[in-house]
Amino acid sequence: MAEPLQPHEDRSGTVGIGTGPQMVSTAPSLEVLCGPLLNYRRMGNENGASTWHGSVLIVTRPGQQPPELTLSPVGAVDSSVEKVSFSIGRSTFSADKLYEDLDKAFWRFLIHLPFQEFESRWEYHVEGLTYMDETKHKKPQVFVVPSISQSMRILFHSCNGFSVGTDVDAWSGPALWNDVLRMHAQRPFHVMLGGGDQIYNDSVRVDGPLKPWTAISNPHKRREFPFGEKMRDECDEFYFNNYVRWYGCAPFSTANGQIPQVNIWDDHDIIDGFGSYTDKFMRCAVFRGIGGVAHKYYMLFQHHIAPPKSTFTTDAPQTINVGPEGTAPDPAQLKRTFVMTDDVEDPSYIIGQKPGPYVEERSRSIYTQLGARIAFCGIDARTERTRHQINYPETYAQIFDRLDKEFAANKELKHLVLLLGVPIAYPRLQWLENILSSPIIGPIKFLNKRFGFAGGLFNQFDGSVDLLDDLDDHYTAHQHKHERRDLIHRLQNFSQQHSARVTILGGDVHLAAIGRFFSNPKLGITAEQDFRYMPNVISSAITNKPPPQAVANLLAKRNKIHHLDHDTDETLLEIFDRDPRPANKANGVSNGHANGAANDDVDIKKKTADANHATMPSRNYAIICESNLSLHSGTVSAAVPQPGATSTANGDAPQQTSAPLDKKANTRKPMHVGEQGAGTEHPAASGLVATGLCGAYGLDVSLRVEISPSDREGHTDGYGFSIPALEVKV
Repeated sequence: MAEPLQPHEDRSGTVGIGTGPQMVSTAPSLEVLCGPLLNYRRMGNENGASTWHGSVLIVTRPGQQPPELTLSPVGAVDSSVEKVSFSIGRSTFSADKLYEDLDKAFWRFLIHLPFQEFESRWEYHVEGLTYMDETKHKKPQVFVVPSISQSMRILFHSCNGFSVGTDVDAWSGPALWNDVLRMHAQRPFHVMLGGGDQIYNDSVRVDGPLKPWTAISNPHKRREFPFGEKMRDECDEFYFNNYVRWYGCAPFSTANGQIPQVNIWDDHDIIDGFGSYTDKFMRCAVFRGIGGVAHKYYMLFQHHIAPPKSTFTTDAPQTINVGPEGTAPDPAQLKRTFVMTDDVEDPSYIIGQKPGPYVEERSRSIYTQLGARIAFCGIDARTERTRHQINYPETYAQIFDRLDKEFAANKELKHLVLLLGVPIAYPRLQWLENILSSPIIGPIKFLNKRFGFAGGLFNQFDGSVDLLDDLDDHYTAHQHKHERRDLIHRLQNFSQQHSARVTILGGDVHLAAIGRFFSNPKLGITAEQDFRYMPNVISSAITNKPPPQAVANLLAKRNKIHHLDHDTDETLLEIFDRDPRPANKANGVSNGHANGAANDDVDIKKKTADANHATMPSRNYAIICESNLSLHSGTVSAAVPQPGATSTANGDAPQQTSAPLDKKANTRKPMHVGEQGAGTEHPAASGLVATGLCGAYGLDVSLRVEISPSDREGHTDGYGFSIPALEVKV
């Protein structure tokens, strides 16, 4: 038998450490616990051919024979494309064993295929797959790849789970994934971007292994409590089971097997508020321990990457004194366990230079190309986070060095989609921070400690006001003010240097909104030439319940025109012209018709105050795609002609230029051609039809907002606007 800490080749042919469970399954089929899960990784160039790279993950019982996956071309998305001829036929891919213990094994298939001249469908099949859960059934797994000349059609979502104590049935479960699948059936998504909180693990402290620890009333005893091997094992089991339950839950499981994912994580992927509590408390053994366990399963389920050899435990000193590479191996954890070690890091990852302060691993940001003209960067803003810092300065330097390199090498790139997880163009709540941090809270905190007074106001961890960890998470929190400003300035410099439009995505806040940075109107710059114009598409939550209407209305009242600096302003766009409603109640044609009308007997309640047009407290997700379909082959619709615009003879989008803003313009209202008529009547609202707005390389954005939480089919109404490409005037 191989030594557990020496790399060796497992019987599957994978090199790793640990003895493994030393069992062989006698089952006649592949016993699957979860999956398949489909990820997108990057575009490459192999032998002169532009290549799509991705991965498929399945979780099985231990002791299985190495599975195989076959990938087959199905056909063109556009049925009118004649003489469909694929450059390759059926392909077979073997699996890597990423991890195995006595209860489960993780298998990953790295798949690749050449981009075709047309938008194409592909089917993958895992031989012998049988679900251990008899309620689940095997189904064809088909995904869509854009043509070689297309940019990807993007689905963006965040907050895909429920907070502790939520009445899940009252919110119809993850109903909006039904809507995602309906939209996907009409015009397929090529990728879905997960903005964090893809899973909610908060119940680990309520009905999980941290419940006894959370109940310790003495903060000092709670901080000093050890995270030994027994608690580590219990938390490991909890996080694994929670992932299997949630990632195996339809209709989310249907979507994540057919739409390739790219994910970053946030606090609920670990536990609510992780990283934003006081430093003394965050460094306690239990928080460091669950950070390690959550990271392990985040790597496996969300990135299809082998986990670290061990995670933090106070029973193994080598996992506490972390080196530059992270946690050292612990023989106790590797007993009857196998961990792959010869994995080659995918070039899409930007790996931090040193471990985080509370998670014993290095951050993992992402750069990848989403088709012909859109680049994507997702910043890991959780691994390095503290109450006073979001990312290390060295990490920002790595990210912008990578962006400069990629855009300098590829002049076809017109857009950078930047995923931050938490909004960055958002109303400031410093006045509320000041109140919650002020001496006035002291007597209430004393009464809480002594008599339990106002228990709901304080969190169960460090005794601070519960809302403070959420406020401290925001880029607009006072302690992040300088880091936020520096990041925006670096993005402006990047945008100007490469003549590339930056669009920022953010979630977390459980409502929909559109923030924007832009040049002060006094500078007289049109949106098409304004490198400071950066919309922040805020889409949250796709599953969790929204905040109360009063909170959304308060945020809308705080929607002032702020000055980031002398030349840069920021505010939310007033895009919500009315509450969402089904097509049959829209007094005529509504963009909701594209997604089917909601049930007549669902309970439709008023969402916001009549004066609130800036924030929408209703579950939602976003669709982002290029607005000019004439750029692509295999199109499904034509650009929508706009009043006063004339299409060119070859069918290109109409070239429109916005006028510079008047110095006294209300920038909470539409500021350029793509924002004119923003809302339900905007041609981008349906999320299905290209508008042709904002020049040849504009983007269309649709916020798909839930009409009623009592509608179990999750029907939505759309709010649209368009983003101009950037042409910097030299």
